[in-house]
Amino acid sequence: MPTTQLPLKDIHLPDAIGWWPPAIGWWLLAVLIPLLLVFLYWFYKRLTRKTAIKTAKKNLAVIKQYPALDNDKKLRELSMLLRRVAISINPRAEVASLTGRQWLEFLDKSVTGTPFSDGCGQLLATAPYRNSPPTEPEIAQLLSLCEDWLNAQTLTAKRKQPS
Repeated sequence: MPTTQLPLKDIHLPDAIGWWPPAIGWWLLAVLIPLLLVFLYWFYKRLTRKTAIKTAKKNLAVIKQYPALDNDKKLRELSMLLRRVAISINPRAEVASLTGRQWLEFLDKSVTGTPFSDGCGQLLATAPYRNSPPTEPEIAQLLSLCEDWLNAQTLTAKRKQPS
């Protein structure tokens, strides 16, 4: 029996798979990773802002109730408390260097009127240079003003939240 050769060609392997265009999974990762990073940054900022204000309110209550503090110490504690909160909820470069009148004007931005620049809030800037310590009514007014300022920070945080 004669053998007939069929006209067959040699086996050809397919071309190697190219890297472009990427599969759909890579496209999803390229979109989801930046979104996740933005969300985590937003969540961190929101969490630290709420925590700073909540802690400050607790500290303010302690300052109000602590009988061992004299008026000078209460004033120093209030000043440090406001500074800490302001630095933690605002950009550090904007707040950390403010002193005197500029600091009081910054605090006035959150409340109605100018109670820090023109009212009892001036104690924060002038008390170290006074001959007499602040009186009980002055400290009581300042405590109330600081509480109003902290509440204004809470309202500002709620307004900044996306709906």
